[in-house]
Amino acid sequence: MVVLNKIYTKTGDAGETALGNGTRVAKHAMRVTAYGTSDELNSFVGVARLVADGDMDVALSRIQNDLFDLGADMCRPDMEKDAESEYPPLRMVTAQVERLEAEIDAMNADLEPLRSFILPGGSALSAHLHVCRTVARRAERLSVELATMEAINPAAVKYLNRLSDWFFVAARVANNGGKDDVLWVPGANR
Repeated sequence: MVVLNKIYTKTGDAGETALGNGTRVAKHAMRVTAYGTSDELNSFVGVARLVADGDMDVALSRIQNDLFDLGADMCRPDMEKDAESEYPPLRMVTAQVERLEAEIDAMNADLEPLRSFILPGGSALSAHLHVCRTVARRAERLSVELATMEAINPAAVKYLNRLSDWFFVAARVANNGGKDDVLWVPGANR
């Protein structure tokens, strides 16, 4: 259980923050940048939910919760010490990736195949979901970069990769099942 009764602590005033295991690192450390971007993504998902309803809102709510799980996973280094921990750290699991894949397949089943690249936009929800897609891709790139420096949970990277695909397909669904997708016209303004 988390209890936050005082929001500012002044412990970060010198440019450092604490990771989930208590280690102090620079606020610009790659790990902080990676999980901070997943937090940014979570905020954009919250904005998308302002114009979502029904099943889409429920799915976005699940994703927001998953993104908190992802942040909890990524803020905790030393995966090899998980078994020694008094309280095992929360880690992303394959089932979360598989759920996204099943949802992508279900959404995509009713869409016409793309014959062109699409431009972000169409409906308000679709535009918001495309922003989520691009921030998810950035979070993924940063996580992949972090993985070249230190160990991270591979399921976290897979989740971000599938999540950007999920947002792409969901954006098409939000555009009247793809009928209102804005198609790219190569060289149209030459």
